[in-house]
Amino acid sequence: MTSSVQSVPLPPVAAEVVAGAVESLTSRLSKKLDAAIERFGAVPPTKGAPDGEGEGGISVRCGEDAVVILSPGPSGTVTDSAQARCTCLLAPRCLHLAAVLGACPVADPESAPESADGGTGDTGGTEGPEGNGSPAPVTTDAGTPASVEPGTSAAPTTPAAPAARLSPARITAASGLWSAATAVLAAGVPAAGAIPQAELLRAAHTARLAGLHRAEAAALRVVRGLREARVGHAGHRLADLVAALRELLLTTRLLAAGGGSPELIGTARRGYRPGGALRVHGVCREPVISATGYGGVVTHLVSDDNRWFSVADVKPGGSARARGAAKAPVTVGATVLDHAQLSRGGLLINGATVSPDGRLGSGKGVRSSPVAGLPWSSGPIAALFARRPAETVAELLSTAAGTGEEQSARIGELIGCDLVITGAVGDQLLARELPRPDADMPTGPLIRLMAAHPHPDLAHTANLRRLATRPGLRVRVVGRIDPDRAATLRPLAVGPVPGTEATLRLPPEWLDRADLGYDRLQGAHLPPPDVCPPTAPERTGPDMLADSPVWRVRRLTELAVAGGRRAVAESARGGGSRGDAAALRATGFHTAAELTGALSFEADRRTRDTFGRIHDDGTDRYASAWLAAAFHLTSTERALVQASWAAE
Repeated sequence: MTSSVQSVPLPPVAAEVVAGAVESLTSRLSKKLDAAIERFGAVPPTKGAPDGEGEGGISVRCGEDAVVILSPGPSGTVTDSAQARCTCLLAPRCLHLAAVLGACPVADPESAPESADGGTGDTGGTEGPEGNGSPAPVTTDAGTPASVEPGTSAAPTTPAAPAARLSPARITAASGLWSAATAVLAAGVPAAGAIPQAELLRAAHTARLAGLHRAEAAALRVVRGLREARVGHAGHRLADLVAALRELLLTTRLLAAGGGSPELIGTARRGYRPGGALRVHGVCREPVISATGYGGVVTHLVSDDNRWFSVADVKPGGSARARGAAKAPVTVGATVLDHAQLSRGGLLINGATVSPDGRLGSGKGVRSSPVAGLPWSSGPIAALFARRPAETVAELLSTAAGTGEEQSARIGELIGCDLVITGAVGDQLLARELPRPDADMPTGPLIRLMAAHPHPDLAHTANLRRLATRPGLRVRVVGRIDPDRAATLRPLAVGPVPGTEATLRLPPEWLDRADLGYDRLQGAHLPPPDVCPPTAPERTGPDMLADSPVWRVRRLTELAVAGGRRAVAESARGGGSRGDAAALRATGFHTAAELTGALSFEADRRTRDTFGRIHDDGTDRYASAWLAAAFHLTSTERALVQASWAAE
């Protein structure tokens, strides 16, 4: 008799469980592992499999006599090898088990979040497992590692502790992780299959046991990026994988050299902490659509003392849930409020719980009550528009220059500015900073406004097109800078500029703001065309970043990750490196030319003994050359983006 089955997703699996299963395979089975992961990963997992196999767990049928059964713990994660078994005769050293575990998502290290009432499990709605939030080391203008500076976060920070010499155990763990990472870099995406990934996961677990949290988090990001690249995941970006590998190599290199600063070691993922009494005011709502199938909304708030907080409601569901969550109930205390009301209102919170990134929790001891909202032109929200965009961008980029993913939250902080719409090119809305009191013409660089979320289910693109119909329109914008484009802003919300007729005319119930992802602008919300002062047609000149010769460095560093060391060596033999170096020197990028030349040279360099056998494959030197080129590229691009915001 056959029981009913229900298709379910594969559960996350701890790194050490995957590594252990792969290491137990014989050399003959190891050669078949990548093909087995692809084959068994396509089999729909079921809950309540036929014949009662896997009752109470998740099962994957790998053949007539082989069913892999996964029994996740209370957290939904497989954290022990005993929670994964196979019914075949070779278990537990079987190909089925290793392949299914290799197809499962890699779990983040488990932690027990603390709430204000001393309990655990206080969640405020998350997009998924978060990485460690420790800041990353900065680099000098030449791209070489500099002293590590403490970063900033939404939560109050404590004074940085003095650097200490690492223990031998930690140095050994960092060295092992460096070796695994350099092997992945030399192999490239095509050759970095299950075996190199398992070695990296094993080294990451060793780093976790040694307390090297930041290095472990970087290693897990690299493994996830490799898996996405190898299966052609729709959300994969090669630039993200390059950044993760760059962060991992730099961190482990400094740790292996004995550097023991707290920022370099990192901290374990922390839960919610007591935040006391807070009065927060809504600024805007932001839709969330992740490549992993999550969707929802995040409402951004600012407190009376100019600290940023957020309330999130993000769960599996993709774009449909992101659209439907616009008016989802807010779970902070017992307040009966939705995200639409909170974005234009506020909360008075007692016994608040706050995560390190500023997310408000909903523990048992949290009490809240709604308060009247503030317009953007008054209170702490007005401070957003008090500075010129170039000054704010310079502060954000200089703080995060040359760092890894840990500082992306800093770059992603919201900024505000008053702009005048001057035209449109393709999907970009062109604008300039409003003139200062002592000037008659718009000042600053040509700023490109691009949709924060171009998904057709959201209103970002349609709203930007509506704004483009009124050249000369004055508009107040809240959004994020795009660190990968010259002078580009991703707006989340807009509002009218005080003291002018040539601005938006929004309904009173919108409280002078429109969330571009949810509120749809209509013709009645715009001023008549004859009210907007005429603007000169914009002539878009060269892009300071896209048209810079550093694209040659970017192409080479990405080629090294996408194709491996052999691809870089073949490019060098074909004369590509000489042409790139000559072009870089001719345009004044002498350091970039030297670094790309060194990378190409090390890619094809082997040390052989008197019998012609490879004595030293030079993997360490090759990885060091790639790391130097990659970090110099990051620092140069950050400098170019910063300069594009300051250009007149």
